[in-house]
Amino acid sequence: MVEIPQPKPTDLLTIGEVVERTGVAASALHFYERKGLIHPERTAGGTRLYPRHVERRIAIIQVAKRLGIPLSEVAEQFAALPSDRMPSLRDWNRLNERWRARLRARQLELERLQQEMTQCIGCGCVSLNACLVMNPGDQLGTEGRGARRLLPIEDEAPDATS
Repeated sequence: MVEIPQPKPTDLLTIGEVVERTGVAASALHFYERKGLIHPERTAGGTRLYPRHVERRIAIIQVAKRLGIPLSEVAEQFAALPSDRMPSLRDWNRLNERWRARLRARQLELERLQQEMTQCIGCGCVSLNACLVMNPGDQLGTEGRGARRLLPIEDEAPDATS
């Protein structure tokens, strides 16, 4: 009987293999590398080789993107993980604990926003300038332009007119 070796987390994959296995475009992998989210090794000829365990980081990045978590926040969390080896279960558990509080805060903010939108839509107000519930006397207008009650999106470029 021929024994087929099982893949190891430290096996190196070409960029094409990572693209095929994760469904993420090569350009996105390059972008994640520039952002410090993933760390390929380089051959003498400059070819990128990715440790197989980078697939887990890519999966987390993809989930974070779907949830609207800025890449800067993902990078901040990943900074606590080792980049030169596969993170251990203990490493991942620490990441999970740190992120849990942030995700819960985000969840509460979304719930608060949903309640405020329901109240605002349900009040029959024609103008937010005259709204006695959400923005009496247009007080929020004195704080600046845009939606003042929403959290800023960290990954967006600053407004050119600011």
